[in-house]
Amino acid sequence: MVLGDTRDTLFSWFKIHFIENNGAAFGLFGSSGDTTKIFLTTFRIVVVAWGIVYIYNLTKKHMPNGLLISLGLVIGGAIGNIIDSLFYGVIFSDSYSKTAEIFPSSGGYGSFFKGEVVDMFQLHFFTCDLPNWLAISLPFTEKTILNFLEGFDAKFTFFAPIFNIADAGISVGLFLLIIFYRKRFN
Repeated sequence: MVLGDTRDTLFSWFKIHFIENNGAAFGLFGSSGDTTKIFLTTFRIVVVAWGIVYIYNLTKKHMPNGLLISLGLVIGGAIGNIIDSLFYGVIFSDSYSKTAEIFPSSGGYGSFFKGEVVDMFQLHFFTCDLPNWLAISLPFTEKTILNFLEGFDAKFTFFAPIFNIADAGISVGLFLLIIFYRKRFN
């Protein structure tokens, strides 16, 4: 797929949408530069190393398997994103207006530690109209004020972010920790 391409699936609410995320989760840092990429990847590696030691120590304390699996999902997802960050730019050519090539003869689009994370799953469960006053953006303009006065034409899509399997592992693991094991963390 070319960067930005979307493919339909069997379900109207589920699409494959190819993007490369060069920041944190859900593109938090947008078009981050090399320094930010290196910092984020280093931070991820440190957190994962700490998490592995933490899980190992929890296994000695005979913690519930569900807790260990939840933490494992978070750490596994983080490792998946680290692998993309470390190697994706080295292994693939860029995907701008062409399909990426694996192991291109001219080398990848980036260097070690400066790769991007591939996101591809898009779940648009529903879209609805919202009152404009919920979607007013600063700075206020004449058009914004007119839209506010006209009522409902702002669109809201649930669930708009594009993500990957690693992000899903992190999200599910954190959800399970919060719902079932939050009392174990004081």
